[in-house]
Amino acid sequence: MSAKPEKTLAETAAEFGLKPEEFDLIVRRLNREPNLVELGVFSVMWSEHCSYKSSKKHLSTFPTSGPKVICGPGENAGVIDIGDGQACIFKMESHNHPSYIEPYQGAATGVGGIMRDVFTMGARPVALLNALRFGDPSHPKTKRLVSGVVSGIGGYGNCVGVPTVAGETNFHRGYDGNILVNAMCVGLADADKIFYSAAPAPGLPVVYFGSKTGRDGIHGATMASQEFDDASEEKRPTVQVGDPFAEKLLIEATLELMASGAVAAIQDMGAAGLTSSSVEMAGKGGVGIELNLDAVPQREEGMSAYEMMLSESQERMLAILKPGREADGHRIFEKWGLDAAVIGKTTETGHLVLKHKGETVCDVPLAPLFDDAPLYDRPWVPTAAQPRLGAAEVAAPADYAEAVLKLMSCPDMASKRWLWEQYDRHVMADTLEDSATGADAGVVRVHGTRKALAVTSDCTPRYVQNNPYEGGKQAVAEAWRNLTAVGATPIAITDNLNFGNPERPEIMGQIVKAIEGMAEACRELDFPVVSGNVSLYNETNGAAIPPTPTVGAVGLIADYAKRADFSGLKAGQALVLVGETRGDMGASIYLRELMGREDGAPPPVDLAVEKRNGDFVRSLIDSGQALVVHDLSDGGLIAAAADVALASNTGLTLKLDGSLAPHAALFGEDQARYLIAVDDAPSVLLAAQKAGVPAVVVGQAGGEALAAEGLFSLPLATLRSAHEGWMPGFME
Repeated sequence: MSAKPEKTLAETAAEFGLKPEEFDLIVRRLNREPNLVELGVFSVMWSEHCSYKSSKKHLSTFPTSGPKVICGPGENAGVIDIGDGQACIFKMESHNHPSYIEPYQGAATGVGGIMRDVFTMGARPVALLNALRFGDPSHPKTKRLVSGVVSGIGGYGNCVGVPTVAGETNFHRGYDGNILVNAMCVGLADADKIFYSAAPAPGLPVVYFGSKTGRDGIHGATMASQEFDDASEEKRPTVQVGDPFAEKLLIEATLELMASGAVAAIQDMGAAGLTSSSVEMAGKGGVGIELNLDAVPQREEGMSAYEMMLSESQERMLAILKPGREADGHRIFEKWGLDAAVIGKTTETGHLVLKHKGETVCDVPLAPLFDDAPLYDRPWVPTAAQPRLGAAEVAAPADYAEAVLKLMSCPDMASKRWLWEQYDRHVMADTLEDSATGADAGVVRVHGTRKALAVTSDCTPRYVQNNPYEGGKQAVAEAWRNLTAVGATPIAITDNLNFGNPERPEIMGQIVKAIEGMAEACRELDFPVVSGNVSLYNETNGAAIPPTPTVGAVGLIADYAKRADFSGLKAGQALVLVGETRGDMGASIYLRELMGREDGAPPPVDLAVEKRNGDFVRSLIDSGQALVVHDLSDGGLIAAAADVALASNTGLTLKLDGSLAPHAALFGEDQARYLIAVDDAPSVLLAAQKAGVPAVVVGQAGGEALAAEGLFSLPLATLRSAHEGWMPGFME
């Protein structure tokens, strides 16, 4: 038998995810061919995951500054001012591909990674959120993926001791071959003690601390930038393995090191591990960096320079210490039982230089790695427009009670109690509202103050699928609405843009128009983008996921006693609908679940109306006139009414005015609307009239049924059984 011919370097580059023209560009930048270590370093830094080469041009249109923004995109996480010398630091990031391949560790390390992004800037993590999208419940893999992902999120967050307070979980066949796991972390810090990653000068020691480096997660960033196929299960070795107890030690050691005054710059080792952390620190500081890989703490024997630089082993940090402060670092690392070593120094060369076993194994200029990766203006085509659908184009249900039961027990709308009961939502003892309490956002007290942070995550993929521009606007508007509905002033967002292959013009069209819609909403609502993540190539065998630009948002409640939820409805209260109802049925949950259709234009978003209506509702909460508030979104008025009735264990009867067909009035998903319960409806309606806000009494609380006059009456016990029964039944 003849021996297999050795692969050429160009063939290896292709395996690493580099296009032939990108490999040629590397050769031109270096004036020579790279060696294997250098090729590995270029491949991860030029991956979509690290360089944003397909999206950077369009992301630049986001508004990223504002009076409350301390640090916008470009650092590990965004930073906003919450007053009294305090800052909130937050970010959202994806762990989609790893979670499909190995759901427990994929989700767990997603949680661990996003927490490191936050505490590496000096913040103590105080809240976690997650946005999960799974395939059709009938798909043979879905139940196993749900079980693994939920266990991974709970297992990591619960052990570290940070509450998981909010999120969303959807099911659709479009995610059968590529689930989405988006994790968000929110932390608190002193505004004058924020830490950044730029190396300030040459000649400073580079310190590695945390867990040892192993062979897990090698080429994880590259894998996250590629499509799946039938052999994707074989990529299991590219998934990292997490240790939440090591992360807890790392949090405490990092915050203590920062408090000691020894830190000049710091960066966590996330995607692309030691490569990205060293390149970014040196690149941002305009210096060079030289590492001695023999000094890297290793948990496996015989690791090569290539493996050490590309490993994505978890719970690791890289810090640049101030001159002469190595002993302080050593004392703190020893106290917390962490591995640590001085593994290099910053230099004046502007190069990344790696030494291993007495040899220089990499010597490349930092500029092409850090800020000169190839950027693409990819061709795109717009998504075909769909017609508006109203009552005339969509049939009414034969039986309204059955329709409501079916809607409220479908996979997207059913209670996720089975899932969120696996998360510790109250560790740290500052959680005021969470997935269980019946509120549109999680609310976490700022310890020792009257302030609270409101946090939420939102996206309606079916809207983005049918009209990316309106869907992008709506994702931002709904996040703004959810914060408003608990009484918070919205401040800023982070985002996680999940799409298919950007090299396909129709997918690139979704990306371009969704970003355009999001950017417009952020500008009009004074809601800047301070951090984010792009996750592309989410497809399997050429089938892309539904476009899912998830928005994570943070707002501030000045006095947490003045907040609203939807669990306090009392018999005798009037139900007031704030906002105009036109009966938009396109791309609605009703259309999909009851009619088996996914067509139609999503409801348009008028941002001026959103702002006007939301500001009015927030004023009612602040004045104590509205303590029960729920925004209207999926499922329209009837779904909001059902949520309020179930959370409060109090019946209610809706009375429609007959201006619209009943099914359009109940199930239409018009935007900028809120359902509120009030004691004094006339004064609220008068205030609405003065503010130019449409508002009308639509019902009254009382009894033990959810009802609509003349249409149906559904006992709450029957509704609850259907609503809460689906998820445990599915997971049995």
